[in-house]
Amino acid sequence: MEKPFILHMLTTAKNLSPFDVNMALDAGWVSSVPYTNVEPSEVQGLVQDAIFSRSQKNLKRTGIFIGGRDTQQAMDMLKIAKHSMVPPFEVSVFADPSGAFTTAAGMAAAVEHELKSKFNTTLEGKIVLALGGTGPVGQAAAVIAAQAGAKVRIIGRQLDKAQRIADMCSEEFGDGKIKIEAGADADKAEYMQTADVVFATGAAGIELLSAELIASAPNLKIAADVNAVPPSGIAGLDAFHNGTPIVGSKSGAVGIGALAIGNVKYQAQNRLLKKMLEGDKPVYLHFEHAFEVARDYFKSTL
Repeated sequence: MEKPFILHMLTTAKNLSPFDVNMALDAGWVSSVPYTNVEPSEVQGLVQDAIFSRSQKNLKRTGIFIGGRDTQQAMDMLKIAKHSMVPPFEVSVFADPSGAFTTAAGMAAAVEHELKSKFNTTLEGKIVLALGGTGPVGQAAAVIAAQAGAKVRIIGRQLDKAQRIADMCSEEFGDGKIKIEAGADADKAEYMQTADVVFATGAAGIELLSAELIASAPNLKIAADVNAVPPSGIAGLDAFHNGTPIVGSKSGAVGIGALAIGNVKYQAQNRLLKKMLEGDKPVYLHFEHAFEVARDYFKSTL
């Protein structure tokens, strides 16, 4: 009798995300087992309990998912999990805190696709603003864009916090190979004068980019918003927009809404969960791998 596919799902939060549970089961994991309020210090014990309780053959039917709300903590837990393996007793691990990594990957890949199809260009050298960028999605999207060659600035209400987050993203996520800048929300009118791309990644129901600022932006090409709750994070953009011209943009900018981004996010998360199931060797997955499969999704639709 074949052993079931078991995904051990760890989160530092009080509850495990029902979205992630649904995604795991739909991807083919037969059982998803929740572990809530997990401390980083507990990860090694949980991982080793998982790897030593099954034969080498059945370890291929075992995986670990790391959720939570803190991107840096999730990446730290991913590293702990990897270092806790005792080859050949080793399983795949996937970190996606608050769905931020796959959402950011979906947004960045969708923007890259529209840059290519509408403007015959790429993220390389583009000036990108991550509005409300101090949160999990903004952080991951900023790093992904910077790694793709963009010049990225994280914008927040408090400059000191935005600077702290930008430095953390550059050093911790980018391994010091990228340099993300910071900016204050009060100065975004100035930043919009040179921006090519805007990511709106703030809290739901808050407008981050007004119609006036869109009209005043001479170089704006793409504006993407992950907020599906009215009002839109970007004026004139709704959740269904997918490369749709933004009314009032004098530069001919197009918008990408939350549902269009969500579709790519869904595809990315599904493909990574299946990658854990189907691979012969253990994999350790995070935002970079999410961007790879999100890019591949657009290639497959051509």
